[in-house]
Amino acid sequence: MLERAIIDHASPTLARLKLGNLFNHPMGEHFCEEFVELRDQLQARGVTMTILKVAKGKALIYIYRANELEKALMNEEVRQLLRACGYGSFDASGAIETLKGRLNDLDAFPHEIGVFLGYPIEDVLGFIQNGGRNCLSCGCWKVYSNECAALEAFARFEKCKAVYQRLFASGCPLTRLTVAAKTA
Repeated sequence: MLERAIIDHASPTLARLKLGNLFNHPMGEHFCEEFVELRDQLQARGVTMTILKVAKGKALIYIYRANELEKALMNEEVRQLLRACGYGSFDASGAIETLKGRLNDLDAFPHEIGVFLGYPIEDVLGFIQNGGRNCLSCGCWKVYSNECAALEAFARFEKCKAVYQRLFASGCPLTRLTVAAKTA
């Protein structure tokens, strides 16, 4: 059930605590219909859901706050990293299209994806520079700077997930659990 997977894997994004989340989900018999229905419900609340890649009967689903991604893509350090990885567009939709291409063209996972998930740029760069080794801590991502803030964020994300799972199990619908986007 895709709805349950969204709760399990993307609660911090639904709660507006995190820019985005990513997870694999099996593409069963009614996946497409369920995906479209849930995508439309989330979009009405300011959350975008897209499929980045399909492989071996699974969809790699990216759930994100477009306005938060746009802000992240305005950061010059982020742009330098993405330029070095072949990105030419720095609006959310253009950058996501490039990310999709890289996911499908590369044998390895493109490490700049941390930017799309809201990881601190220092940690994304640290991961790339250290080849994933020598981190200070490991949780939702590998931490290379500001360990205290990262550990606090990890705890918030876990608490959010537990609360959302409990509320969802008690019958609270996904739309009520999705915090609306900030209005300008």
